Amino acid sequence: MKQLEIISSLPQWSRATPSAILDSPAFMMPCRIGDETSSLRHADVEPAASEALALSVAFGDEPHELLLARSPRFPELDKVWDSRSDIPEPVLLALVERECGPLFQMLENAVRKQMRLNGCLEVSKFGSLEKDQTSKPPNLQPSSFLALQASTDPAIVFSLTRSNAVVSALGSLRNLDLSHEAIRAQTLMAECEYAAFATAEADLAALAPGDAVLVPEMGSVSPRLVVDGRFVADSNGVAQCEKDALVHVRAAAGRAVSLGELFDAVENPPTIEPAAQGAQLKLVNDGRLVASGRLDKLADQLAFIVEAV
Repeated sequence: MKQLEIISSLPQWSRATPSAILDSPAFMMPCRIGDETSSLRHADVEPAASEALALSVAFGDEPHELLLARSPRFPELDKVWDSRSDIPEPVLLALVERECGPLFQMLENAVRKQMRLNGCLEVSKFGSLEKDQTSKPPNLQPSSFLALQASTDPAIVFSLTRSNAVVSALGSLRNLDLSHEAIRAQTLMAECEYAAFATAEADLAALAPGDAVLVPEMGSVSPRLVVDGRFVADSNGVAQCEKDALVHVRAAAGRAVSLGELFDAVENPPTIEPAAQGAQLKLVNDGRLVASGRLDKLADQLAFIVEAV
């Protein structure tokens, strides 16, 4: 399995709303600005309205507002930044469209709707879609603006209306940085599994304390890690945990593993030590605990000694 397949299999992420995904500190959308490969992340500092250029834009027929921070990335616009209020709006818009065209194209591609630059806004009126309920489009979300930055050199920082169209387009699992600590630090419960074998249902039902179940498989197969009951990490990497009718011999106590450890196991399979004699184990069949016990030897054969059923 790949890392994205792993996180897509976890309910907390597979059921996450686009808004929750977008709000994650791990949000990162790969993109291109002109010929340059870049990425969108949450801005370190929101652009201050009093120091930025407020623009009225539209994606399709939906009105949006874009607040653009000053950046040397737009050199010609930067030259007239301090006197931009003195420039006729048609002239300023033509300059903005020429300088910021690659950024606008990136946003159009990201939102997957044609973007149109409608005009400039007075800074005092920026955010009017939030303040003026009569002009508020039906797709505007309660927290009204997204502060983002593109990882160009230097960075491009802007705020954009947080609409359903924007959130649904950007809030995708593929737009998560899986190397981010907010993702990697999440923990899952895991169990070491040392062997699995087939036996009759009647034999399982007849188990009683003191019985010994020979498990020669423990000397012939490599231990593996069963994570969250969904994944198996072994010498082959990470795979889905498939249901079967076998009896599984596992460590009695589970342990927490991070999602980062599971991601790492995709390329670097974990090394799991065999169970030592006397180790506390359990027998599991179809997700059901069958018996608890310990590992011992019986006539030089590894055996599971039943202590409780």
